[in-house]
Amino acid sequence: MNNAQNNRVKWFYTLASALMLALFLFPIYWMIATAVKPSTEIMAYPPQFIPTRIDFSVWHDRIIGDPKIPRYFLNSAIIGVGTTLLTLALAAPAAYALAHLPIRGKSLLLVLSLTSLMFPAIMLATPLFVIFSRLRLLDSYTGLILANTTLALPFALTVLRPFFLSIPTQLTEAARIDGASAWGAFMRIILPLATPGLFTTAVFSFLFGWSELVFALALANQEQYRPVTAGLWHFIGSNVTQWNAVMAFSTLAMLPPLLVFLAAQRFIVSGLTAGAVK
Repeated sequence: MNNAQNNRVKWFYTLASALMLALFLFPIYWMIATAVKPSTEIMAYPPQFIPTRIDFSVWHDRIIGDPKIPRYFLNSAIIGVGTTLLTLALAAPAAYALAHLPIRGKSLLLVLSLTSLMFPAIMLATPLFVIFSRLRLLDSYTGLILANTTLALPFALTVLRPFFLSIPTQLTEAARIDGASAWGAFMRIILPLATPGLFTTAVFSFLFGWSELVFALALANQEQYRPVTAGLWHFIGSNVTQWNAVMAFSTLAMLPPLLVFLAAQRFIVSGLTAGAVK
């Protein structure tokens, strides 16, 4: 293949990548643009892709002045952090056991773990509602954290197990010879070596907890426990919906997970690639 053909191939892939990027980013642009459009332009036909003027009145009237919004964000932060901590506490020892310990039915457990990733949250909402109602965990942070962990845990096991497989068992054996207990060797030797995988798991577990909607609607009926995903329904009316307010709140709710992901992007990429190739 000569240089001219190579250049054409590079331009083709560059153009295809740009089109795919535009396709994925357009909904985000439309959300932000709608959040600052005047109400008269939201339903205009043909659509106004670029606002003729910027209007922040809905931000002042419906977002900044709403006392419920800080509570929604606080609830999401508590649920996201709680989901992250519980997922790491359960997934790290379980993934290590599936990687190195002689467990009967290990292959079946792995298959079940991978299969559970295909279950949508709506399938789990009803049985969890029945269980949590009997345990008095409805309308509580504990119930929402446990429910979100059921979604994050299979993913965490899938990510962490390759990291533990890449760590030689000789390190654990050497620590045991030096007098460390099995748990001590795991905490002091194994976990520090799996830091990239733990960091990646923590970020995605937080995103699971922050963005989940079905459990938030099914398990939290009281306003004081609703996260931002359920709080979005506060802006949707039964007859008329102020779409610039909906998009303004959605833009605001997108910022914390976006900042977390951007700050941790380098660690996430290195963590996923390290777990994939080792």
